[in-house]
This record gives sequence, C-alpha cells and structure tokens, in this order.
Amino acid sequence: MEAAAAEPGNLAGVRHIILVLSGKGGVGKSTISTELALALRHAGKKVGILDVDLCGPSIPRMLRAQGRAVHQCDSGWVPVFVDQEQSISLMSVGFLLESPDEAVVWRGPKKNALIKQFVSDVAWGQLDYLVVDTPPGTSDEHMATVEALRPYSPLGALVVTTPQVVSVGDVRRELTFCRKTGLQVVGVVENMSGFVCPHCAECTNVFSRGGGEELARLAGVPFLGSVPLDPELTRSLEEGRDFIRDFPNSPAFPALSSIAQKVLSQAPARLS
Repeated sequence: MEAAAAEPGNLAGVRHIILVLSGKGGVGKSTISTELALALRHAGKKVGILDVDLCGPSIPRMLRAQGRAVHQCDSGWVPVFVDQEQSISLMSVGFLLESPDEAVVWRGPKKNALIKQFVSDVAWGQLDYLVVDTPPGTSDEHMATVEALRPYSPLGALVVTTPQVVSVGDVRRELTFCRKTGLQVVGVVENMSGFVCPHCAECTNVFSRGGGEELARLAGVPFLGSVPLDPELTRSLEEGRDFIRDFPNSPAFPALSSIAQKVLSQAPARLS
C-alpha cells in the first residue's frame, strides 16, 4: 500500500534511480556522480542529481551552480537547472546554506528529515535518470535515503572504490549493506586507477591496481571499468566545466563514456 500511495508523488516521472555509494570517503563519489550525469546527458537522457552528502555538498561547485537559489512551486522545491536546455537538474543542501563556508552541524534525525524532504518535496518532473550522490559510510543517512526511495523501485547502486586494499575492504562492507537492504548492485567502478603520463603515455599505478575488478569478481557483480587519475578531469571539476564535451582526448574520457554506456545497457524500462 505504501508503494502505491507513493507513486503519484514527485518521483513518479523518474524512470531510473542510481545510488552512488562507497563505504570509504575520498574515493570520488561526487566526481563519478557528476561525470555519469554529464555522460548520460550527452547520450540524450534527461538527468537529475540529488546530492545527499549533507556535510560536504561539492556537486554545485563541480557543475558551476554554487550560489543559485531554490524556488518553490505548487509541488515543492524546484531543482536548479545546470544548463540552458534544462537537461540536468540538481538539488543539494549547498543551495540552502547562507554561506558556502557554513558547516552542517546536525544530528541524525534532522539529516534524515531533510533527506526525506529531498525525496518527497522536489519537483523533478520527467527524468530518465536520477543520480543520488551519497556520503561515505553505511549508517543513518544511507538508511534514510534507501527507505525514502524504496517505494520508487530504484534501479540500484553503483559502488565506487579506489584500487588499494584499505579502500577495497571498506567498499566490501558497502556491498554487504546493499545485500542487507535489498539494493541491486549495478556495478563497481574503480576510480583513481593509475596515472597516465601526458608526455610518454606510461601508466603509473599510484594506488596499486585491480582491487575494484577483483572485488566485483568475488562479489559476483558487474565491473563497470577503471577511471585513471587525470589532471584534466580535476581541472574541469574545479572550473565547473563539462568534461565529456571539453576533453574528448583525455585518458579518463573513454573510461567514463564506457561506464555510462554499461549503465544504459543495464537499465530496463521501469515498470509502470
């Protein structure tokens, strides 16, 4: 009955929901969320990004949308449109803070209430994909996000790791979280996977190699690909540029494009 009651709400027009997760901080979830959204947009999809990293909302900067205002309409908050075509919309706690330097010093219940409000009170309209960027860990905010989204049949989780053993160990616990909460794992992405020298094209494995692919194999889930360390990707995020459009010759470009294509190929039409 709850699922039936939830369907007419603000997520009823969203066909696929992807949670970007990792048990580890600093692995680049926001980077992968942003670039996945851009790649899906360039594939002709209409995309929303929900930034539930309440203590570190970085996506507004990555998409050059900081300082924008969130307005109200009859059905709730109107998300911020990143581009003139309104093909990428974004909602983040960063738009609700008085200053970009303001710290979110909230206890769990207040965070959980805002996450539920983000899910129920944002007027997303018709979207092909909603990409949800989450904080590190497997605790309150993750449970609040999954429970709020569960009535809308999310497509599942995209899990991000870096290659080294410490990161892979934390991310293994995230896969356990997915199993315990009934989330389908779309696949594992290994980020920061080697550095390709722009002068000689030699790849240096700064953070070891292959941990993400091995983790996916042992867990029996798809491995979506490895994204190398790339100064051009870093620069595009710092400047709020469209990496997929502006840096087609970058080492990270084919990796990110391939990940997006694998996500597209896995996505069945949502049941009506």
